[in-house]
Amino acid sequence: MAWFETWFNTSYYHILYKDRDFAEAEHFISLLVKDLALKKNAHIIDLACGKGRHSLFLNSLGYSVLGLDLSEESILHNKAFEKSERPSLKFGVHDMRNPIQGAPVDAVFNLFTSFGYFDDPNDDRKVFESVSDILKEKGIFVLDFLNEKFVKNTLFPESITVKENIEFHISKRIENQHVIKDIRFTDKGEDFHFFEKVKLHTAAEIKELAEQCGFEHVKIYGDYHLAAFEQESSPRCINVFKKQS
Repeated sequence: MAWFETWFNTSYYHILYKDRDFAEAEHFISLLVKDLALKKNAHIIDLACGKGRHSLFLNSLGYSVLGLDLSEESILHNKAFEKSERPSLKFGVHDMRNPIQGAPVDAVFNLFTSFGYFDDPNDDRKVFESVSDILKEKGIFVLDFLNEKFVKNTLFPESITVKENIEFHISKRIENQHVIKDIRFTDKGEDFHFFEKVKLHTAAEIKELAEQCGFEHVKIYGDYHLAAFEQESSPRCINVFKKQS
């Protein structure tokens, strides 16, 4: 199994990242949908939705949301949020490389570095193709990715963080244009080792791939406040694409 199929489906993944700044994330999403001028009844797919917090927030803003994720554990957790009186929020297990079933939607969001996991470049292309196939004409695709230059300039190789009495030892390195994070810890007398591996796509590479798959590049932001993108210093590379007619 690929690293993301095992690591994302463990409780330890969610323990390690439980203190993410969701206030910042919700502020970003609020700014984003306003800047994109998405109509209130728009249908949005939250692709790689994790445990659904951002799907829930988008739904609270008035959008119909389908949250999709590879992790069966996450989707099982999210199913509790589906209510008969709220049919505008649904969740499902899905591999982003595969075609998405259903009626065309207004927008697809792939947020918080949920791309670049695959070793085969054709798998990256499959993501763009599946997104294009499910979008309406002139539909919007938002790909929120890390800025590879910023990662290279600021990589901190070793750190230790404690969550729920578990001491996570984290090491990072760049190897063959991938940033690799090794995660080691001990729990209940058992040693664990997981890793994350993300390809450092450049902004130009992402734009070229999108255009090859029928997208027009609309704009690019450099952070979660929607600042202009600066290649050397922006922490994020948040691209907005529009499906061409």
